[in-house]
Amino acid sequence: MTSQKEQISKRIKVANKQQPADMVIKNGRIVDVFNQEIVEEDVAIVDGIFVGLGEFDGERVIDAQGKYVCPGFIDGHVHIESSMVKPSEFSKVVLPHGVTSVITDPHEIANVSGEDGIQFMIDDAKTSLLDVYFMIPSSVPATPMENNGAHLGAKKLAPFYEQADVIGLAEVMDYPAVANASEDMIEKLYNASAHKLNIDGHAAGFGPDELNVYKAAGIRTDHECNTGEEALARVRRGMHVLIREGSASKDLTSIISVVNHRNAHRFLFCTDDKGLDELIDEGSIDHNVRLSIRHGVEPIQSIQMATLNAAQCYGLDRKGAIAPGYDADFLLLEDLETIRIGEVYKEGTCVAVGGNYVGEDSPSIEPGASITNSVNLPNINLEDLRIPINSSKSAHVMEVIPNCLLTNKLVMDVDEENGYFLPSLKRDQAKLAVIERHQRTGNMGLGIVKGLHLEKGAIASTVAHDSHNLVVAGMNDLDMQLAINHLKEVNGGFVIVKDKEILASIPFDIAGLMSKKDYSTVNQKLRHLHNSLQDVMKKDASFNPFLTLSFLTLPVIPELKLTDKGLFDVTKHKHIPIEVERMFV
Repeated sequence: MTSQKEQISKRIKVANKQQPADMVIKNGRIVDVFNQEIVEEDVAIVDGIFVGLGEFDGERVIDAQGKYVCPGFIDGHVHIESSMVKPSEFSKVVLPHGVTSVITDPHEIANVSGEDGIQFMIDDAKTSLLDVYFMIPSSVPATPMENNGAHLGAKKLAPFYEQADVIGLAEVMDYPAVANASEDMIEKLYNASAHKLNIDGHAAGFGPDELNVYKAAGIRTDHECNTGEEALARVRRGMHVLIREGSASKDLTSIISVVNHRNAHRFLFCTDDKGLDELIDEGSIDHNVRLSIRHGVEPIQSIQMATLNAAQCYGLDRKGAIAPGYDADFLLLEDLETIRIGEVYKEGTCVAVGGNYVGEDSPSIEPGASITNSVNLPNINLEDLRIPINSSKSAHVMEVIPNCLLTNKLVMDVDEENGYFLPSLKRDQAKLAVIERHQRTGNMGLGIVKGLHLEKGAIASTVAHDSHNLVVAGMNDLDMQLAINHLKEVNGGFVIVKDKEILASIPFDIAGLMSKKDYSTVNQKLRHLHNSLQDVMKKDASFNPFLTLSFLTLPVIPELKLTDKGLFDVTKHKHIPIEVERMFV
């Protein structure tokens, strides 16, 4: 085995042109993300690392044939669980899209399976060719307003910092704990800072004072901006802004106009939560780059945001550029306008050609029983799903905002029958239930949702951010009950029910969040699931209902959400009743 000293000596000799490189890229146009220009030179590679730009000889030559040699893209914040496949399969999906490194937060599986879930993600990721860096979940549970499957205090998180792939503390969601300087939160922040690691924020709806508190606490990033003004407020305080373009929340078009040559170094890209089918069809960070170019950002500036900026934000000193001393993670692009990716290389080895994964297929990690047996539900009777409605027939209603994590809090008239809420096609109102699935507490929160566009039947999921209890929406109680029982039987997943018949189902046998199957099989099942939605939804729905459903339970994003403890007003930080007493003057 070659020692590190011998490797350094070899790199120097090749850079000094005393011996040939392992590989040389010739006839390529290098995307220089430092000067934002194109350079036409050879690129020398040794042991998977760039060692020189200029004129070089090599034992192997890649003829780029005039293509652009671009650094590999970096996703600054992603929950791999949202792809519905494990990390080893996720890597095969994003590598063909030019993503060679990701920074991930496994707080989805951590909220279900605790330390075992986090370690499973780290171990499985190591089997892939993708570089996966981990931020350790800071908020498990995300808030005390709901029940989840684990509680991870500072003492339980601290040992993870000793692992090489762990680079920081993930999105801090519990603002009250920070603002009140709670002992455990201070310990979490201190431990990450003491290791000189990164701390991510989650500043949804924050004003200037709250941003000051976060930055003073050492929190450096935010990916929850919905407007350009919000982004500038964060940059003004020295934060890095991750521009998100995922499945449930698409923020790029509303933010990108404030990016300019003076402040672009504070911006990078992320997907946060993106479904498998969209990753395959639309792309990952490559889609963010294309979209930003279409909205007026210069191509090399967009590439810089997707590469060097992300690397510098997270202290990945050997990532993000085509330059000596950097890892040889690169793409061959056909052009800089549409970002058509011809080939993808990871540490000098080709892993994707023409959008197809061609890398090695390493064995993945088998999850243990503590992760696979995660759906623990009591028997649910039809009576349990009833929502009493008083004579005022007025209720607090959660309104969906398409392709956004925010919801509106409405007071609406509702239909009732025999004193109970009746879903209404005319009012576009469906019934919503969240059932605790971890500790078998029997907790169930009920609510009313507008804008989900259900017309018949029910849809249900065990993907329900961030505690991942079972969430079900429906137009009648019988179909809702069947959907609940089915997910209990298969140990989690997605299901569509209509007229007491299961139309489509995808079991998620890993923590009720991911499938053990390969990504191609899961994608086929997803397509069948989405086709089946036509039988229960309005035909003109412009959003993914399962992703939308999964975020109706997140009580850290305004304005109104549902937890297993009931309807939660995020702005007021308290649970509220469904019924509204109408005042008469």
